[in-house]
Amino acid sequence: MKQNKPTIAVLLGPTASGKTALGVTIAKRLGTEIVSADSMQIYRGMDIGSAKPTEEEMSGVAHHLLDVADIDGPKFSAAEYQRLAREAIDSIHAQGKMPLVVGGTGLYINALTSGLDFTETAGDEALRAQLAAQEAQRPGSLHVLLQKEDPAAAARLHPHDTKRLIRALEVKRLTGRPMEADFATGGAGDCPYTPRLVGLTMPRELLYSRIEQRVDAMLARGLVAEARSIWARGYDRNLPALQALGYKQLFAHFAGECSFDEAVEAIKRETRRFAKRQLTWFRRDSRIAWLDITQYSPVGLLNAACDLLQAEGDKSL
Repeated sequence: MKQNKPTIAVLLGPTASGKTALGVTIAKRLGTEIVSADSMQIYRGMDIGSAKPTEEEMSGVAHHLLDVADIDGPKFSAAEYQRLAREAIDSIHAQGKMPLVVGGTGLYINALTSGLDFTETAGDEALRAQLAAQEAQRPGSLHVLLQKEDPAAAARLHPHDTKRLIRALEVKRLTGRPMEADFATGGAGDCPYTPRLVGLTMPRELLYSRIEQRVDAMLARGLVAEARSIWARGYDRNLPALQALGYKQLFAHFAGECSFDEAVEAIKRETRRFAKRQLTWFRRDSRIAWLDITQYSPVGLLNAACDLLQAEGDKSL
């Protein structure tokens, strides 16, 4: 039965896959606006390291959900992202346009396309404190534990991502089901939209090469100076925002914990690992239509993406 729900278009993929540039060209062709789905581009002042599009790169296309949180502000949750993104999407729909969501944060994309209800699982502060203490005493133990209790979540989470490891274990123990169950297509609630998802992919070797080139380009653009200006403000290095790739490794260098060359190599290495985790997350979603960018010219890729994001007989919305 045909659903009478407004449509949202989604362009996703791993870091360095070319989402930002293609998203702008798609938005210009479709005459619409972009809603970012990037968990680091929400932070003010973290521009180069988060690959936040510049005014020139935006090319006149309105972007939403950029610069909406302070580095040391209240915790920015997926629930808050869902609320703000839905407001932006509804505003774009009210203009008679189909919103284009662009990003690589799987949880944010699922928050919009799978009807996740973030009110379902309340937190257990005592359990969180217990798990945090365990990790402090035996670093790496939470990831080992999660591998036993929720292997799928363990596969997508970094062993040092203590905050999310704790949350995954918390959900499993409080609900009896793995966190991944909420991330499956359809989610736990009713999605208010009809999503059309297109993913960008390429051979792994090419992706890793592009990641290295992008890190070098960020450094050339002034990433070190940007990170140092943030460092100089004396923020707590454990803030969620400051776990971002690039900043975290440079902060370790500023603290004298590693050389500059070691920091740069760590940025590249951890970004490659991050891209692999992104792909692991996205590959579980059978709704995504994948486009291998090596199989298309720039115009051909644009045409293919637009065709997939627009249904037959629905070329304006």
